[in-house]
Amino acid sequence: MRIFYDTEFIEDGSTIDLISIGMVAEDGREYYAAQKQTRRQWKRLHKHDWLRENVLPGLPTLHGDSRLYYAGRSNPLAIDFLHRDFKPREQIRDEVRDFILAARPDVELWADYAAYDHVVLCQLFGTMMDLPDGVPMWTHDFQQAWQAAGRPELPAQTVGLHNALADARHLRDQFAALGVTA
Repeated sequence: MRIFYDTEFIEDGSTIDLISIGMVAEDGREYYAAQKQTRRQWKRLHKHDWLRENVLPGLPTLHGDSRLYYAGRSNPLAIDFLHRDFKPREQIRDEVRDFILAARPDVELWADYAAYDHVVLCQLFGTMMDLPDGVPMWTHDFQQAWQAAGRPELPAQTVGLHNALADARHLRDQFAALGVTA
């Protein structure tokens, strides 16, 4: 069974910190979580222009709350840290493990530009050597499959760009459009 996944993260050349992860299994199951960040991590995110403009708007936000407004203006980045999708790293680790292991015995992980996603996934458990039995030690890269198929035209993502779950759903749809078997 294939699991398509995406992570959003912040990296500085020496560390890669998870922001969110989305997973979609071929059996229809889905998983999404955003990591509860420390104050220092959130400051780093807000200082990173690309993440602030592209990733933060896809995280759970407050709706209809007075905290959304300041000086008479709407705050599109009023993150809802109490939302059920914000979880501690350890909880995400355990839920991701259980999600993957439910797809056994022949689970394949797939990601778009998979190198960083796989590192982020492994770091949930510590190192790659700390991956639980049954969690694959590598992730298939969609870009390689797409190039091997002759780089055909694929459907564009129209909603949720840089939301990890929306990106994982789109990857599943692109994979289906590619027509890859086995």
